[in-house]
Amino acid sequence: SASAAVSAETKPDVVRFGYYAGPRPWVIGKARQMFDKDMGTKIEWLQFNSGADALTALASGQVDISRMGSTPTVAAIARGLPIEMIAISGVIATSERLIAKDPIKSLADLRGKRIAYPPGSTAHYALMAALKVAKLSASDVTLLSLNPAEMLAAWQRGDVDAAYVWGPFSHRMERAGGHQLLATKDLQANGYYVWNDYVVRKAFAKEHPDLVVQFLKTFEKTVEMYKSDTAAMVKLIAGHLGQDEAAAADTMAGLSFPALREQLSPKFLGPNGPVVDAMKSQAEFLVELGDLRSRDVPKSFAPGVNTTFLEQAVGN
Repeated sequence: SASAAVSAETKPDVVRFGYYAGPRPWVIGKARQMFDKDMGTKIEWLQFNSGADALTALASGQVDISRMGSTPTVAAIARGLPIEMIAISGVIATSERLIAKDPIKSLADLRGKRIAYPPGSTAHYALMAALKVAKLSASDVTLLSLNPAEMLAAWQRGDVDAAYVWGPFSHRMERAGGHQLLATKDLQANGYYVWNDYVVRKAFAKEHPDLVVQFLKTFEKTVEMYKSDTAAMVKLIAGHLGQDEAAAADTMAGLSFPALREQLSPKFLGPNGPVVDAMKSQAEFLVELGDLRSRDVPKSFAPGVNTTFLEQAVGN
């Protein structure tokens, strides 16, 4: 069995996973207890509302492995949290969007408007990038730092004019009179590249490297299941999360899920790949926002990315 590959002598009683409730292939593994079976131990799932919440949990050692957005991952590494990035979980294209109410029709129309965002998230980064592209400063708008649930409630009360967020919240805002103003993929033309990734506590990875490798192998299986039978897997994922199936399908279609072997290529984490440089760019952007100190930004983020687990997972 898959779990036989994981040494019984090194298995902890519980492995703690941090996650967000967005629809993703890994949810298949949660719903079917694939991670528990393959890793041969109990998985405890801890849900976060934002990257800021996940960073707090990682800093206090409350989770072992967590899915993160690239922006909070960059912030964590720059601040010296004892974590490392081990893989990409999905590249963001249209799954995160800027939703606006009429009469807002362009980015320029955001001037003077109230815009909500989840603090410390990839959506936060994308929003600030969008404002920069539109030659708007933070002082030209009113920025509201809210978690997605709070954001939706504020939208329904009429307290915000626009919001940058992921599904299913973006879909609910669209059904409540909103329309898409911009998707994250639209920012790639201006050099802004964002993704979701997996991070692990260094102490856990050092003590249980076999479990980290098995985690990646099981994640890869869920991606293959999603790609081979998308409709059925979306139905399973939406049902497990209690979300609208059409919204889940749209969100997942707005992400790409590169295979583990592809992640080791120059397209992503391989030699001269764009990810490490993009992390430096995001860090510099966070400095501009005042979320990072310039002296905390490393010369390179390469030491914060550990591809050895990927290499073992694909058999290199």
